[in-house]
Amino acid sequence: MTHLLGLTGSIGMGKSTTAKMFAEEGLPVWDADAAVYRLYSRGGAAVEPIRAAFPDAISDDAVSRDRLKQIIAADSGALSRIEAIVHPLVAADRADFVAGADSDIVVLDVPLLFETGGDAAMDSIATVSVPADIQRDRVLARPGMTEEMFRRILARQVPDAEKRARSDFVIDTLTMDGARAAVRRIVRTIRERMNA
Repeated sequence: MTHLLGLTGSIGMGKSTTAKMFAEEGLPVWDADAAVYRLYSRGGAAVEPIRAAFPDAISDDAVSRDRLKQIIAADSGALSRIEAIVHPLVAADRADFVAGADSDIVVLDVPLLFETGGDAAMDSIATVSVPADIQRDRVLARPGMTEEMFRRILARQVPDAEKRARSDFVIDTLTMDGARAAVRRIVRTIRERMNA
């Protein structure tokens, strides 16, 4: 039996780095953002259904994220229509990955795990976290990021305190060594529970 470990965390918390640490422990890691990128790329499964619904969103036979953002900004109903197309395709991509993964634990890296209700499909959940001031500094250090953009992103995400409360594990990413130790502890704990 495969244990599905959902990995999530708000922007700037260190989730991508932590996902790599799970991979370094030998676990297969499915990345929701990478799946969407594949689906939106030329030949991806989302291109034709999105072309049918939003022809202006297609550029060079691929879905343009910038054009999608403009469509969503201009049409209040567009996001739910896009999600209705993309979410089932992402779920199918994830199911294929899990089915093909030869491992007792599979890590599913999903930034909006709680926001999309994906937490219900997980056997356990790990949230990456740092104090709010560190998070803010990390995010604002990104090229092109503004305080306003950061506030808008946070407004769409479940608050960190709630994510922590709803998770089985919390990974503090203040230091690389601390995060790596937490990752190893989680893998060990899950395996002990599976073998109990």
